[in-house]
Amino acid sequence: MHEPCLKQPAEKNLNCFTALILFLMFLTVLIVPAPANAAPLVRDIVIQGGKKIEKATVYSKLKSSVGEPFLESLVQEDIKAIYGIGYFDDVKVEIEEFEGGVRLIYNLKEKPSIAGIDFQGNKEYDADKLKEKISITIGAIANPSLISENAGKLLSFYQSEGYWNASVVQIIKEISEDSVALTFQIDEGKKVAIKEIAIEGNNAIPAKKIKKVMATKESWLFSFITGSGIYSKDVLRGDIERIRDLYNSEGYIYAVVSEPEVALNEEKTKLFIKIPVSEGEQYRTGDVRFSGNSVFDAGELSAGLKTTSGEIFNRSSLREDIDAIIERYMEKGYARADINPIIDVNSDRKTANITMAVNEGDVFSIGRIEISGNTKTRDKVIRREMRLDEGDTYNSKLLKRSYQRINNLNFFENVSIAPLPRAAEPLIDLHVKVEEKLTGMLSVGGGYSSVDKFMVMGEITQANLFGKGLYLKLKAELSSVRTNYNISLRDPWFMDKPISASASLYNDTYEYPDYDKKSTGGSIGFGKELSEYVGGNIVYNLETVEITDVVEGASSLITDQEGTSTTSSISPSVWRDTRDNYLDPTTGSRIALNTTVAGLGGDNYFAKGVIDSGRYFPLFWDTVLSLRGRFGYASGFNGEELPLYERFYVGGINSVRGLSFGEAGPRNPNGERIGGNKELIFNAELIFPIAKEAKLKGVLFFDAGSAFENTENISVGKLRPTTGAGLRWNSPFGPIRLEWGFNLDQKPDETSSKIEFTMGGVF
Repeated sequence: MHEPCLKQPAEKNLNCFTALILFLMFLTVLIVPAPANAAPLVRDIVIQGGKKIEKATVYSKLKSSVGEPFLESLVQEDIKAIYGIGYFDDVKVEIEEFEGGVRLIYNLKEKPSIAGIDFQGNKEYDADKLKEKISITIGAIANPSLISENAGKLLSFYQSEGYWNASVVQIIKEISEDSVALTFQIDEGKKVAIKEIAIEGNNAIPAKKIKKVMATKESWLFSFITGSGIYSKDVLRGDIERIRDLYNSEGYIYAVVSEPEVALNEEKTKLFIKIPVSEGEQYRTGDVRFSGNSVFDAGELSAGLKTTSGEIFNRSSLREDIDAIIERYMEKGYARADINPIIDVNSDRKTANITMAVNEGDVFSIGRIEISGNTKTRDKVIRREMRLDEGDTYNSKLLKRSYQRINNLNFFENVSIAPLPRAAEPLIDLHVKVEEKLTGMLSVGGGYSSVDKFMVMGEITQANLFGKGLYLKLKAELSSVRTNYNISLRDPWFMDKPISASASLYNDTYEYPDYDKKSTGGSIGFGKELSEYVGGNIVYNLETVEITDVVEGASSLITDQEGTSTTSSISPSVWRDTRDNYLDPTTGSRIALNTTVAGLGGDNYFAKGVIDSGRYFPLFWDTVLSLRGRFGYASGFNGEELPLYERFYVGGINSVRGLSFGEAGPRNPNGERIGGNKELIFNAELIFPIAKEAKLKGVLFFDAGSAFENTENISVGKLRPTTGAGLRWNSPFGPIRLEWGFNLDQKPDETSSKIEFTMGGVF
């Protein structure tokens, strides 16, 4: 038996110790675990099964990538991301060995597409109408969340039309493996009308005043016309804010308007709405201060404000004042000026002290001005109407005026100017976007009078010839007694200068009861804007007139002018026009002075002037009050009489409606209308919307006017009054105007009323 190493001789001990060390090292190698195997690398990724969506879209969602280690957690995230695209019903992943690593194969099963959309149960609205209310279309992926969303849109539509009990159920029927048919099963239910809206808790403000600010209305006899009496949750939610604003505008700062209570009667045909209100105390405005202002002092900022100390606190007026102050800053280039009103309420004194904390910001300049949407109109035609240029200091007032000028070209269906501030520098780019409309117009008008009988008028115009803004007009008037032809051309920027140039040629014949008149002539004119709202022009006209077939017994006024005469005249005019829209103004005014002086050669010598002033006042409910007045005076000189055809003939759709041409004026001994050398006309109109989206408006009018002989004194008591109503429709086929005037001072040979109309169509 061997002895232990320690008991061995010394020379042997060394060998034993060495062997022991080697043995321990061997055990260490055996005991320490081997390192784990490294994860295999992803050598390839394959997408299988995607047909309706690009594979690149799927690849972009994956976190696993070729060349990176395979991780099961990343694959799980990939599966979630692919599901998140919304196009797939099932996603499976296969893993196989490939080139020393692994290949990931994503097997996708797409959701079926919608092969057809149908509606069942709908009686009040046809399928075409309902399709307008949904966003899902044939060919779309049958995404359950999208289908449910569109079912909700249909339900909202029915409820907005008063079918509060309506229900919509979506039914999906499989047609094939990759297509389904979608049916919306609709139960319309009975239409529910709002029977009563009750306001509870109101003492300071009557219920009638509260209901007036609400968009939700009770049903009444003519609800089928006005559309009132329909319940809409969204509209009623907005009404809560409107009621709250009303109370805040009356000084009730802490007024609370609770959630409305909505209840149906047993038959589910009538709706009752109860709105609880807690008014609180009324407050007045205390001190009004400003802070942070350096461009304007406090006196300048407070000038003209509605919010003043001692008055009942009015949050609406405060908002308007803030907007007005910000507008002042924006007109000085401070495009990002802002005001934070800090309201300090004193409950004991019932006052609200207001501090306008002004953040003026930097002065901005105009960067790039980009124009889009103009397929026909040249850029320069739009750009020259801009009141701001690149590099100018930003000015909100000039920006608004630029919009008005571009819109008043009447070349575009829609105009928008979007200011786009740059992120890192004080510059604002302007994006002018227009939607062009047809600028060619074929207009046809007609009317009936005891003189002209039935007459027709035709006019062809092109307001934007060659996209340069040139205005071309061809006009003809035909009746049993009149034939008129006219051609004119106008260039608003002659030779690309801010000067307008115009030229015209015309031929006109008219068979008056006592004589016939034939005139042939032409004109040439130039004009210029003298300031932003003021302009003027001057026109030279050369005309030859022939008076023939004078009846026996005609007055000397007529017989003296028998034969041929030539008129050489010059017509300077000046005007100021601040209307917001030339075709359909709602605010602003226009005043013009038009004069004519004849005698620069030719046979006729006369002077004629007309001053024409009109103003527009916006009223409640988008109505507009229009007031217009005209005064004209004309007289011959150098021993010559005023020609018959230069006299004033009052009556007709453009002067005094309800009367025929010349009825409101002097007559000769034979009772024929001979016009006057003076005229005075007043027109008052109340213009109101009938159907805003259709651009249909109604008008109520009162006219009073007359022409006077030179020997007569102008008297308001001698003006011929008329009244009436009409329709004005800016239709897709062009403007249509129909007006019925009633003669309030009927003479023996006059009709009691007169209908006149104009209508047109675009081409």
